[in-house]
Amino acid sequence: MRLGAHESIAGGVHRAFDRAESVDCDAVQIFVRPNRSWAVPPLTEEDVALFRARALETGIRPVIAHSSYLLNLASPKDDLWYRSIDTLIIELKRCDALGVRWLVLHPGAHVGTGEKAGLTRMAQALGDVHSATPDLRAGILLETTAGQGTRLGHRFEQLAWLLEHTVEGERLGICLDTCHAFAAGYELRTPEGYAATIEAFDRTIGLRRLKAVHLNDSKGELGSRKDRHEHIGQGHIGLAGFRQLLNDPRMERLPGLLETPKSDDLHEDRQNLTILRSLREP
Repeated sequence: MRLGAHESIAGGVHRAFDRAESVDCDAVQIFVRPNRSWAVPPLTEEDVALFRARALETGIRPVIAHSSYLLNLASPKDDLWYRSIDTLIIELKRCDALGVRWLVLHPGAHVGTGEKAGLTRMAQALGDVHSATPDLRAGILLETTAGQGTRLGHRFEQLAWLLEHTVEGERLGICLDTCHAFAAGYELRTPEGYAATIEAFDRTIGLRRLKAVHLNDSKGELGSRKDRHEHIGQGHIGLAGFRQLLNDPRMERLPGLLETPKSDDLHEDRQNLTILRSLREP
């Protein structure tokens, strides 16, 4: 598994490589635009050239992108739904320009309309995005969620339904978040629990659809449905869960990316990556 972290693009998308290099990342995750605003500044030819040059210079790969948290493709409100679709298309096109293969997306929240309605709305939105981007190499990874509130994606069956019922669903993949899966009720700590979780994923979705892993410990307990990330080994998953995942040969080609709290000097990323690497067995 190629280990890394989510790093800021402040100062330009290429600056994420500077930060990733400073903490010894093998892989990196970024936003391809400011995350907390609907406004999307233009991506210039210079931005793309600088990004691609730094990618080659550092050898940090793969680069995974994460979509804006503002998006809700399961929303029953048409204005937010259409805005989310339009913005997701823009983000995918930016990924394609930068050479970023995958864009991670939270499946969204049904906001009281019910699971079936929310999933149907989500599948329709994803199909519309696919129809609008027929020639892009960049694709979407649906992320497992903790299931807070009315958020979808906390059960493997929901994600499998989206893969099956989205037009051109073969273009989609999955990102497994350890904190989210654990908070949703999937055991990772014991050998038996970890084996059962991965077997359930493979049976329901298929491991071939797993393209990235978010490595986050959990402040919440098993099944708490709380999306609260903790540093590696300091949460309820503990080191045992991450040791099993890091030594699972089925995971060895995937990027494993931290989304844990950090300060400006990023020392927490370096510490967490050091801990993760120490869990690897020869």
